[in-house]
Amino acid sequence: MSGHSKWHTIKHKKGALDAKRGKMFTKLIKEITVAARTGGDINANARLRKAVSDAKGANMPNDTIDRAIRRGTGAEEGVSYEEITYEGYGPGGVAVMVDSMTDNRNRTVAEIRHIFSKNGGNLATAGAVGWIFEKKGYIVISKDAKSEDELFEIVTDAGAEDLRDDQDNFEIITAPADFDTVLDAVKKAGIEPQVAEVEMVPKEYKKLEGNDARQMLKLMESLEDHDDVQKVSANFDISEADME
Repeated sequence: MSGHSKWHTIKHKKGALDAKRGKMFTKLIKEITVAARTGGDINANARLRKAVSDAKGANMPNDTIDRAIRRGTGAEEGVSYEEITYEGYGPGGVAVMVDSMTDNRNRTVAEIRHIFSKNGGNLATAGAVGWIFEKKGYIVISKDAKSEDELFEIVTDAGAEDLRDDQDNFEIITAPADFDTVLDAVKKAGIEPQVAEVEMVPKEYKKLEGNDARQMLKLMESLEDHDDVQKVSANFDISEADME
C-alpha cells in the first residue's frame, strides 16, 4: 500500500478534528479566493468549482463562500494571497513538495524551513524534487464500493489512465483535464470517494521504517497543520505497523 494513499486515509480520519480547530475553513477560504482570481463563474472555472464543492462538503455557509469568491474577483476588499511551492527532503531522503498560500512570503518560508529542520528534513532549492512528481487526478475508493472489474470499466470508459489495487483501497489516476469527467462517472455509479484531488503524485516511492517513518509522519502533520500550507505531497512508503 503506497504511503500516498495511507497518508490520505489518516487525514480522512482526522478531518473532523481539523474542522473543529477551524483550520479546514481557513484553507478552503484561501483556495476559493485564489481560484476566483481567474473568474467567479464556477461553471467556467474548474478550480473554483472544485474549491466550492469541497467547502460545501465541509458545511461552510454559503455567504462565507460567496464572500471569498467576491474577494478573489476583486468585488470586495480582502487579503491578497501569493501561491508558493516549496521543495525539500524529509527523513531518509524522501522528496516533499509543499503548496502554500501566504500574505507574507518571508514569514512563511522561515516557518516552513523550521518545520523541516525540526523533523529531520531540510528545505531545498526550487526544482530539487519536482521532477519526482506528476500532476494527476487522484481518486481513492474503498474496495467495499465495487468489484475491480466493475470499477475498471466505469473509470476507463470515462478516460482514467490507471486503476491500482492498494490493499484496502483502489487508486484511480487521471490526467488533470479528465479528472472531473472520471469523478462524475464514479459518483453517478453511486460511489463516494474517500479522496478526490488534482495533486502531485509521486512516480516512485522510498520505503521508510522505524524512527525515519515516525519522523516523516510528524513532518507531514506539522506541515499540514501550518495555516499557510494548502497541500503536502511526499514519496514515502511506510508499513501498516509504523503507520499505526
